[in-house]
Amino acid sequence: MIRGNAALVVDELGPISGIDFGFDASSVAWVDGYIERQRERFAGKDEAAQLVAVLGSWLGEAIIKAAGGIWDVHVRDEIGVRFENGDWCFPFSKVAKQFAHGQADGGETLLAFYNVSIDLIANGRLAVAADYEPSDKEGDA
Repeated sequence: MIRGNAALVVDELGPISGIDFGFDASSVAWVDGYIERQRERFAGKDEAAQLVAVLGSWLGEAIIKAAGGIWDVHVRDEIGVRFENGDWCFPFSKVAKQFAHGQADGGETLLAFYNVSIDLIANGRLAVAADYEPSDKEGDA
């Protein structure tokens, strides 16, 4: 179902994006703006939850295509991407937070989340970048 949702995003948003839309950084940046444009339209509606599920699936697949990893259920009962090094990122949570709070509140963009996930978390460099040692190998994005 997750891969089907991700393919749906490419099929539906690709033609309206005006870019070579897929599972790459430029597409993530475009979806970032798309969410901002849709926030008011879907505020408080059930459709927003459906859009979060579909876009979160696509974001996770983009991260997996760039950095590896697999979909899994975390011990805190949340679906996320688990990397080979044991660290995690949670695309559904990120998309939901952006729908709820947007970027205007100083929130992290989808593109920043994507970059941190593939450049730092997937490579086990988040702790080094943050200059601390996690105690339980759960570098959550």
